[in-house]
Amino acid sequence: MEIDTRLLRSFAAVCEEGQLTAAAARLRMSQPALTKQIRQLEERVGAELFRRSRAGMTPTAAGNALAAHTGDLLGSWDRALRATREAAAGGGATLRVGFEGGTINLIGRPTLTDFTARMPGWQVEIRQNSWFDPAAGLTAGEVDLALWHAPPWMAEHYQMQLLGIDRRCLALSVGHRLAGAATVDFADLLDEPFVAMPEESGHWRDYWLGMQERGGHPTRIGAVAHNADEWLAAVACGQGIGLAPETISRLSVRPGVVFRPLRGLSPGRLGLYWPRERPCTPAMTAFIRSCLATVEIGVLDAPCRRPARDGAGGAAAPAVPGQRSSPDGVRNQTAAKGSG
Repeated sequence: MEIDTRLLRSFAAVCEEGQLTAAAARLRMSQPALTKQIRQLEERVGAELFRRSRAGMTPTAAGNALAAHTGDLLGSWDRALRATREAAAGGGATLRVGFEGGTINLIGRPTLTDFTARMPGWQVEIRQNSWFDPAAGLTAGEVDLALWHAPPWMAEHYQMQLLGIDRRCLALSVGHRLAGAATVDFADLLDEPFVAMPEESGHWRDYWLGMQERGGHPTRIGAVAHNADEWLAAVACGQGIGLAPETISRLSVRPGVVFRPLRGLSPGRLGLYWPRERPCTPAMTAFIRSCLATVEIGVLDAPCRRPARDGAGGAAAPAVPGQRSSPDGVRNQTAAKGSG
Protein backbone atom coordinates (compact mmCIF):
# COMPACT_ATOMS: atom_id res chain seq x y z
CA MET A 1 0.00 0.00 0.00
CA GLU A 2 1.32 3.44 -0.97
CA ILE A 3 0.34 6.59 0.92
CA ASP A 4 0.88 10.08 -0.50
CA THR A 5 2.57 12.34 2.07
CA ARG A 6 0.03 14.99 1.06
CA LEU A 7 -2.73 12.84 2.59
CA LEU A 8 -0.76 12.45 5.81
CA ARG A 9 -0.19 16.21 6.05
CA SER A 10 -3.92 16.80 5.59
CA PHE A 11 -4.70 14.17 8.23
CA ALA A 12 -2.27 15.79 10.68
CA ALA A 13 -3.82 19.23 10.12
CA VAL A 14 -7.34 17.93 10.84
CA CYS A 15 -6.09 16.21 14.01
CA GLU A 16 -4.44 19.40 15.22
CA GLU A 17 -7.26 21.77 14.29
CA GLY A 18 -10.14 19.49 15.30
CA GLN A 19 -12.35 20.64 12.43
CA LEU A 20 -12.34 20.64 8.65
CA THR A 21 -12.94 24.36 8.18
CA ALA A 22 -9.88 25.45 10.17
CA ALA A 23 -7.70 22.70 8.70
CA ALA A 24 -8.71 23.61 5.13
CA ALA A 25 -7.92 27.28 5.78
CA ARG A 26 -4.53 26.32 7.22
CA LEU A 27 -3.74 24.12 4.21
CA ARG A 28 -5.05 26.78 1.79
CA MET A 29 -7.44 24.37 0.13
CA SER A 30 -11.21 23.99 -0.13
CA GLN A 31 -13.11 22.02 2.49
CA PRO A 32 -14.58 19.57 -0.07
CA ALA A 33 -11.07 18.82 -1.36
CA LEU A 34 -9.82 18.20 2.19
CA THR A 35 -12.80 15.94 2.92
CA LYS A 36 -12.00 13.95 -0.22
CA GLN A 37 -8.37 13.51 0.88
CA ILE A 38 -9.38 12.27 4.35
CA ARG A 39 -11.75 9.73 2.75
CA GLN A 40 -8.98 8.59 0.40
CA LEU A 41 -6.68 8.04 3.36
CA GLU A 42 -9.37 6.10 5.24
CA GLU A 43 -9.95 3.88 2.21
CA ARG A 44 -6.22 3.18 1.87
CA VAL A 45 -5.64 2.30 5.53
CA GLY A 46 -8.95 0.43 5.75
CA ALA A 47 -10.23 2.19 8.85
CA GLU A 48 -12.38 5.12 9.91
CA LEU A 49 -10.02 7.78 11.25
CA PHE A 50 -12.47 10.41 12.53
CA ARG A 51 -15.90 10.65 14.12
CA ARG A 52 -17.79 13.47 12.45
CA SER A 53 -20.13 15.65 14.50
CA ARG A 54 -21.38 19.21 14.66
CA ALA A 55 -18.63 19.88 17.20
CA GLY A 56 -15.92 18.89 14.76
CA MET A 57 -13.66 15.96 13.92
CA THR A 58 -12.60 13.61 16.73
CA PRO A 59 -9.99 10.93 15.97
CA THR A 60 -11.12 7.33 16.44
CA ALA A 61 -8.86 4.76 18.13
CA ALA A 62 -7.41 4.03 14.68
CA GLY A 63 -6.98 7.76 14.04
CA ASN A 64 -5.12 8.25 17.31
CA ALA A 65 -2.86 5.31 16.49
CA LEU A 66 -1.99 6.79 13.11
CA ALA A 67 -1.57 10.30 14.57
CA ALA A 68 1.00 8.94 17.04
CA HIS A 69 3.27 8.04 14.12
CA THR A 70 2.42 10.72 11.55
CA GLY A 71 4.74 13.39 12.95
CA ASP A 72 7.71 11.01 12.93
CA LEU A 73 6.86 9.80 9.41
CA LEU A 74 6.63 13.28 7.93
CA GLY A 75 9.63 14.54 9.87
CA SER A 76 11.73 11.60 8.72
CA TRP A 77 10.67 12.14 5.12
CA ASP A 78 11.51 15.86 5.26
CA ARG A 79 14.93 15.08 6.78
CA ALA A 80 15.57 12.51 4.07
CA LEU A 81 14.75 15.04 1.35
CA ARG A 82 17.03 17.65 2.92
CA ALA A 83 19.86 15.14 3.22
CA THR A 84 19.40 14.14 -0.41
CA ARG A 85 19.51 17.74 -1.59
CA GLU A 86 22.55 18.51 0.56
CA ALA A 87 24.37 15.48 -0.82
CA ALA A 88 23.46 16.49 -4.36
CA ALA A 89 24.77 19.99 -3.69
CA GLY A 90 28.23 18.58 -3.10
CA GLY A 91 28.68 18.02 -6.83
CA GLY A 92 26.87 18.86 -10.03
CA ALA A 93 23.15 18.13 -9.71
CA THR A 94 19.69 19.24 -10.82
CA LEU A 95 17.63 22.19 -9.62
CA ARG A 96 13.91 21.55 -9.99
CA VAL A 97 11.75 24.54 -10.83
CA GLY A 98 7.96 24.33 -10.95
CA PHE A 99 5.84 26.61 -13.08
CA GLU A 100 2.15 27.36 -13.65
CA GLY A 101 0.71 27.52 -17.15
CA GLY A 102 2.47 30.02 -19.39
CA THR A 103 4.95 31.31 -16.78
CA ILE A 104 7.51 28.96 -18.34
CA ASN A 105 7.58 31.34 -21.33
CA LEU A 106 9.40 33.86 -19.14
CA ILE A 107 12.42 31.56 -18.84
CA GLY A 108 14.71 31.71 -21.88
CA ARG A 109 18.21 30.74 -22.96
CA PRO A 110 19.84 33.77 -21.25
CA THR A 111 18.48 32.60 -17.87
CA LEU A 112 19.96 29.12 -18.26
CA THR A 113 23.25 30.44 -19.65
CA ASP A 114 23.57 32.77 -16.68
CA PHE A 115 22.69 29.98 -14.22
CA THR A 116 25.20 27.47 -15.58
CA ALA A 117 27.91 30.17 -15.41
CA ARG A 118 27.11 30.58 -11.72
CA MET A 119 26.70 26.83 -11.02
CA PRO A 120 28.92 24.79 -13.39
CA GLY A 121 27.80 21.21 -13.79
CA TRP A 122 24.20 21.91 -12.74
CA GLN A 123 21.03 21.49 -14.79
CA VAL A 124 17.58 23.02 -14.42
CA GLU A 125 14.60 20.68 -14.63
CA ILE A 126 11.29 22.40 -15.37
CA ARG A 127 8.11 20.80 -14.03
CA GLN A 128 4.54 21.92 -14.64
CA ASN A 129 2.64 22.37 -11.38
CA SER A 130 -0.14 19.91 -10.64
CA TRP A 131 -3.50 21.65 -10.35
CA PHE A 132 -4.46 19.03 -7.73
CA ASP A 133 -1.79 20.22 -5.30
CA PRO A 134 -2.17 23.78 -3.91
CA ALA A 135 1.48 23.71 -2.80
CA ALA A 136 2.58 22.74 -6.35
CA GLY A 137 5.09 20.17 -5.09
CA LEU A 138 6.92 22.56 -2.73
CA THR A 139 5.65 21.01 0.51
CA ALA A 140 6.36 17.48 -0.69
CA GLY A 141 9.85 18.44 -1.85
CA GLU A 142 9.11 17.61 -5.49
CA VAL A 143 10.45 21.00 -6.63
CA ASP A 144 12.97 23.41 -5.12
CA LEU A 145 11.44 26.64 -6.42
CA ALA A 146 8.07 27.54 -7.93
CA LEU A 147 7.55 30.33 -10.47
CA TRP A 148 4.11 31.70 -9.62
CA HIS A 149 1.78 34.56 -10.48
CA ALA A 150 0.20 34.65 -7.01
CA PRO A 151 -1.95 36.83 -4.73
CA PRO A 152 -0.02 39.08 -2.30
CA TRP A 153 -0.92 37.01 0.77
CA MET A 154 1.10 34.04 -0.54
CA ALA A 155 4.23 35.89 0.63
CA GLU A 156 2.98 35.37 4.20
CA HIS A 157 3.24 31.60 3.83
CA TYR A 158 6.32 31.20 1.63
CA GLN A 159 9.69 32.80 1.19
CA MET A 160 9.73 34.57 -2.14
CA GLN A 161 11.75 36.69 -4.52
CA LEU A 162 9.60 39.22 -6.32
CA LEU A 163 10.19 39.52 -10.06
CA GLY A 164 7.37 41.94 -10.77
CA ILE A 165 3.81 43.07 -10.02
CA ASP A 166 1.50 41.82 -12.76
CA ARG A 167 -2.18 42.38 -13.48
CA ARG A 168 -4.79 39.75 -14.31
CA CYS A 169 -6.56 40.02 -17.66
CA LEU A 170 -9.54 38.40 -19.36
CA ALA A 171 -9.30 35.37 -21.66
CA LEU A 172 -12.27 34.64 -23.90
CA SER A 173 -13.13 33.05 -27.22
CA VAL A 174 -12.93 35.12 -30.40
CA GLY A 175 -16.68 34.70 -30.81
CA HIS A 176 -17.56 36.12 -27.40
CA ARG A 177 -19.61 39.34 -27.30
CA LEU A 178 -16.77 41.12 -25.45
CA ALA A 179 -13.95 39.92 -27.70
CA GLY A 180 -13.69 43.31 -29.38
CA ALA A 181 -13.82 45.41 -26.20
CA ALA A 182 -10.82 47.61 -25.44
CA THR A 183 -11.17 47.11 -21.66
CA VAL A 184 -13.67 45.11 -19.58
CA ASP A 185 -14.96 45.71 -16.05
CA PHE A 186 -14.81 42.62 -13.86
CA ALA A 187 -18.18 43.60 -12.37
CA ASP A 188 -19.73 42.98 -15.82
CA LEU A 189 -18.49 39.37 -15.79
CA LEU A 190 -20.02 38.14 -12.54
CA ASP A 191 -22.80 36.21 -14.27
CA GLU A 192 -20.59 34.82 -17.04
CA PRO A 193 -19.62 31.11 -16.98
CA PHE A 194 -15.96 30.60 -16.06
CA VAL A 195 -13.52 27.79 -16.87
CA ALA A 196 -12.30 26.72 -13.42
CA MET A 197 -9.48 24.69 -11.95
CA PRO A 198 -10.50 21.54 -10.03
CA GLU A 199 -11.65 21.99 -6.41
CA GLU A 200 -8.47 20.29 -5.21
CA SER A 201 -6.45 23.32 -6.33
CA GLY A 202 -7.87 25.21 -3.34
CA HIS A 203 -6.77 28.85 -3.15
CA TRP A 204 -5.58 28.81 -6.79
CA ARG A 205 -9.12 28.06 -7.97
CA ASP A 206 -10.47 30.97 -5.92
CA TYR A 207 -7.75 33.37 -7.10
CA TRP A 208 -8.28 32.65 -10.80
CA LEU A 209 -12.07 32.97 -10.38
CA GLY A 210 -11.65 36.40 -8.75
CA MET A 211 -13.46 35.24 -5.60
CA GLN A 212 -12.10 38.08 -3.46
CA GLU A 213 -13.49 40.70 -5.84
CA ARG A 214 -16.88 39.01 -6.25
CA GLY A 215 -18.21 40.25 -2.90
CA GLY A 216 -20.07 37.00 -2.31
CA HIS A 217 -21.63 36.88 -5.79
CA PRO A 218 -21.94 33.20 -6.81
CA THR A 219 -19.71 31.84 -9.55
CA ARG A 220 -21.03 30.09 -12.66
CA ILE A 221 -18.75 27.23 -13.71
CA GLY A 222 -18.95 26.46 -17.42
CA ALA A 223 -16.19 23.83 -17.44
CA VAL A 224 -13.48 22.39 -15.19
CA ALA A 225 -9.95 22.04 -16.60
CA HIS A 226 -7.13 19.97 -15.14
CA ASN A 227 -4.17 21.70 -16.79
CA ALA A 228 -3.32 24.80 -18.80
CA ASP A 229 -3.92 23.20 -22.20
CA GLU A 230 -7.39 21.97 -21.20
CA TRP A 231 -8.16 25.42 -19.78
CA LEU A 232 -7.24 27.21 -23.01
CA ALA A 233 -9.13 24.67 -25.13
CA ALA A 234 -12.29 25.17 -23.04
CA VAL A 235 -12.01 28.96 -23.40
CA ALA A 236 -11.44 28.66 -27.17
CA CYS A 237 -14.53 26.45 -27.48
CA GLY A 238 -16.67 29.02 -25.69
CA GLN A 239 -17.36 26.87 -22.61
CA GLY A 240 -16.47 29.79 -20.40
CA ILE A 241 -14.17 32.75 -19.89
CA GLY A 242 -11.16 32.94 -17.59
CA LEU A 243 -8.51 35.07 -15.94
CA ALA A 244 -4.84 35.00 -16.92
CA PRO A 245 -1.65 36.91 -16.05
CA GLU A 246 -1.42 39.96 -18.31
CA THR A 247 2.30 39.54 -18.96
CA ILE A 248 1.91 35.85 -19.84
CA SER A 249 -0.96 36.66 -22.21
CA ARG A 250 1.49 38.67 -24.32
CA LEU A 251 3.76 35.64 -24.67
CA SER A 252 1.13 32.96 -25.26
CA VAL A 253 -0.67 32.32 -28.53
CA ARG A 254 -3.70 30.03 -28.81
CA PRO A 255 -5.97 30.05 -31.88
CA GLY A 256 -9.49 31.03 -30.94
CA VAL A 257 -8.53 32.85 -27.71
CA VAL A 258 -8.14 36.60 -27.20
CA PHE A 259 -6.99 38.49 -24.12
CA ARG A 260 -8.44 41.79 -22.94
CA PRO A 261 -7.42 44.19 -20.10
CA LEU A 262 -9.60 44.12 -16.98
CA ARG A 263 -10.64 46.76 -14.46
CA GLY A 264 -11.65 45.92 -10.91
CA LEU A 265 -9.13 43.16 -10.09
CA SER A 266 -6.19 43.44 -7.73
CA PRO A 267 -2.75 42.69 -9.27
CA GLY A 268 -0.69 39.65 -8.40
CA ARG A 269 2.96 39.07 -7.60
CA LEU A 270 5.07 37.23 -10.11
CA GLY A 271 8.05 35.65 -8.39
CA LEU A 272 9.96 32.60 -7.19
CA TYR A 273 8.58 30.90 -4.07
CA TRP A 274 9.89 28.24 -1.67
CA PRO A 275 8.85 26.95 1.81
CA ARG A 276 9.69 29.18 4.79
CA GLU A 277 11.23 26.29 6.72
CA ARG A 278 13.58 25.35 3.88
CA PRO A 279 16.95 27.11 3.58
CA CYS A 280 17.83 28.73 0.27
CA THR A 281 20.64 26.60 -1.20
CA PRO A 282 23.46 28.02 -3.33
CA ALA A 283 21.79 26.61 -6.46
CA MET A 284 18.46 28.23 -5.56
CA THR A 285 20.20 31.54 -4.89
CA ALA A 286 22.01 31.33 -8.23
CA PHE A 287 18.79 30.67 -10.14
CA ILE A 288 17.04 33.55 -8.38
CA ARG A 289 19.86 35.89 -9.36
CA SER A 290 19.79 34.61 -12.93
CA CYS A 291 16.08 35.34 -13.16
CA LEU A 292 16.54 38.83 -11.71
CA ALA A 293 19.22 39.46 -14.31
CA THR A 294 17.44 38.05 -17.36
CA VAL A 295 13.67 37.64 -16.99
CA GLU A 296 11.67 40.32 -18.78
CA ILE A 297 8.33 40.82 -17.09
CA GLY A 298 6.97 43.51 -19.41
CA VAL A 299 4.86 46.56 -18.62
CA LEU A 300 3.88 46.31 -14.96
CA ASP A 301 2.02 48.27 -12.31
CA ALA A 302 5.27 48.46 -10.32
CA PRO A 303 8.26 47.46 -12.44
CA CYS A 304 10.84 45.30 -10.75
CA ARG A 305 14.31 46.77 -10.64
CA ARG A 306 16.61 44.57 -12.65
CA PRO A 307 20.28 45.09 -11.70
CA ALA A 308 22.87 45.54 -14.44
CA ARG A 309 25.34 43.66 -12.27
CA ASP A 310 25.23 41.82 -8.96
CA GLY A 311 27.68 40.19 -6.63
CA ALA A 312 27.19 36.65 -7.86
CA GLY A 313 28.61 36.62 -11.31
CA GLY A 314 28.87 39.40 -13.83
CA ALA A 315 26.58 41.50 -15.93
CA ALA A 316 22.95 40.77 -16.58
CA ALA A 317 22.20 38.91 -19.78
CA PRO A 318 19.79 40.59 -22.21
CA ALA A 319 16.14 39.60 -22.04
CA VAL A 320 14.56 37.67 -24.88
CA PRO A 321 11.30 39.29 -26.02
CA GLY A 322 8.28 37.43 -27.29
CA GLN A 323 7.50 33.72 -27.28
CA ARG A 324 10.23 31.51 -25.92
CA SER A 325 10.92 27.86 -26.50
CA SER A 326 12.56 25.51 -23.99
CA PRO A 327 16.26 26.46 -23.87
CA ASP A 328 19.19 24.09 -24.01
CA GLY A 329 20.02 22.70 -20.59
CA VAL A 330 16.39 22.56 -19.47
CA ARG A 331 14.50 19.32 -19.17
CA ASN A 332 10.88 20.33 -19.64
CA GLN A 333 8.67 17.52 -18.34
CA THR A 334 5.42 19.04 -19.61
CA ALA A 335 5.04 21.34 -22.60
CA ALA A 336 3.52 24.54 -21.26
CA LYS A 337 1.57 26.62 -23.71
CA GLY A 338 -0.92 29.22 -22.69
CA SER A 339 -1.94 30.74 -19.40
CA GLY A 340 -3.93 29.88 -16.36
